[in-house]
Amino acid sequence: MRALVIDDSRTMRRIIVRILHGLGFETVEAEDGRQALDLLAEGPVPDLACVDWNMPVMDGLTFVVHARADRSLRGMTLMMVTTESEHAQIVRALAAGAHEYLVKPFGPDDLRDKLELLGLLPVEATS
Repeated sequence: MRALVIDDSRTMRRIIVRILHGLGFETVEAEDGRQALDLLAEGPVPDLACVDWNMPVMDGLTFVVHARADRSLRGMTLMMVTTESEHAQIVRALAAGAHEYLVKPFGPDDLRDKLELLGLLPVEATS
């Protein structure tokens, strides 16, 4: 599995990348939505994009809209990973085409659980 982590915070990218690596993902990183679209135009489409909302140049919601409009990216799962926690923001992101929404701060288990819900990881057996 391959993931694109889009966040203007280098620290947050590192946290998400570390969790994803632990779950078996290969990762690439972008600092904003514009840089992410440029990366996607150059290389293979990842299985997942973890997208922050508030970024300079191109915010996460605009990225989601552009990604959903591009037929070559329609198979990519989009998950917002952001501090935006208002219900209206969540609805906007999902309506624009995000598949899931994770509010910062979060722990590794929270991210893993979302990936399981999305079918990108096998569901862990509970005893």
